[in-house]
Amino acid sequence: MEAFAAYSHAITSLALWALLITVLGGFSTRGRTAENRCDCGKPKRNYGDPWYRSERAFMNAVETSGPFVAATVAAILIGASPFWVNLFASAFIVVRGAMAFFHIRTTNQAARSMCFAAGLFCILALILMTIIAAF
Repeated sequence: MEAFAAYSHAITSLALWALLITVLGGFSTRGRTAENRCDCGKPKRNYGDPWYRSERAFMNAVETSGPFVAATVAAILIGASPFWVNLFASAFIVVRGAMAFFHIRTTNQAARSMCFAAGLFCILALILMTIIAAF
């Protein structure tokens, strides 16, 4: 396990990501009523409804999970610079936590988009570091 000690922040970020998704999953089911649900059970599209935004924040996090986990684990396993892997994985958690806040508590699309872009940048940086380390 000593080989992974240098990546402690990145590994912790993976665990925190799992926690964040679990919490968002719990929030995503609150406030559903027969009146605000589609026939499929999902909330009706209404960004003015905080319960709809909670569900969207959860689904957005789920959709981002695969790329974040894959890029982080790949960067760790290939031996990319621990400093940068830790930095980008930790930054991803911070900006995605902020994005969840903006998504659920506000209708500020610009703030959500900026957080999304910053998270995407972190994932792309992890991918690029993995490719560079591989060759």
